[in-house]
Amino acid sequence: MVDGIYRFPFDAMASRCEIRLAAPDGHAAEELALAAIAEVRRIERTYSRYRADSIVSRINAAAGRYRVECDEETAQLLDYADHLHRASGGLFDITSGVLRRAWDFRKPCVPHARDLAPLLALVDWTAVQREDGAVYLPRAGMEIDFGGFGKEYAADRACALLQERGVRHGYVNLGGDMRFIGPQPDGRLWSIGIQDPRKPDGTVASIAVSHGALTTSGDYERFFDVDGKRYCHVLDPRTGMPVSHWRSVSVLAPLAVLGGSVSTIAMLKELEGLSFLAASGLAYFAIDSTGQAHHHSISGDYAS
Repeated sequence: MVDGIYRFPFDAMASRCEIRLAAPDGHAAEELALAAIAEVRRIERTYSRYRADSIVSRINAAAGRYRVECDEETAQLLDYADHLHRASGGLFDITSGVLRRAWDFRKPCVPHARDLAPLLALVDWTAVQREDGAVYLPRAGMEIDFGGFGKEYAADRACALLQERGVRHGYVNLGGDMRFIGPQPDGRLWSIGIQDPRKPDGTVASIAVSHGALTTSGDYERFFDVDGKRYCHVLDPRTGMPVSHWRSVSVLAPLAVLGGSVSTIAMLKELEGLSFLAASGLAYFAIDSTGQAHHHSISGDYAS
């Protein structure tokens, strides 16, 4: 018998996170939540570029020198990265993380083209060699980074673990990227606010969700303004410069990893992002640089 909804806030992947789930009692809920949180932390340990012992760090440290054997999970993530690269026309490139060496969003300083040029020479997923379960980055200084969909993957994995253990009502929220297990115990949908990209404490829409995932990419988490122009952390791998057409793109999808990938690619495609979203067949809510909202097949109430 389910008699309550329990909330478990925690920090992971440099984000404020939360698990909400229905369980017979608080002890059972805590055991379930701790197992899900442990899975999130496992993925963070395994794929963080900030941990020297992660598989990502070992692959990057071997760039230009030798190949690194990959386990099946890592190989599947590399397969997905390859799919996203092709589906986006090369805009989604997990080797583009090197550009962060030129961008420090804690300081309002736009890097010079001469600083970006040597980094852009290292951005090239098509040059990455994969054979017999191993990966090789052919140029010294190249890097891969699963940050483009790692958090969403972790949300999906945590959700799957909870479902395997019998949870039928709840959700996993990793820094705003959310995966839903099912509606509230009384059948009501979860009402999720979409953040106003220009008001940290405001929302622009309320979306009703029970299953699947709701993910958002935007220009408001890491950015600085110079002379009235916003420079955000979503970088075009062809130029090394931030995108600017969209303030935020939210997507409803069956899986968080899919929704997050589509929202990021839409940001990268700039003006063409709207046609890309339409072609995806997924529900979306997007706000362009003028503040105009665009949405399709997404339920809920929209603020003006």
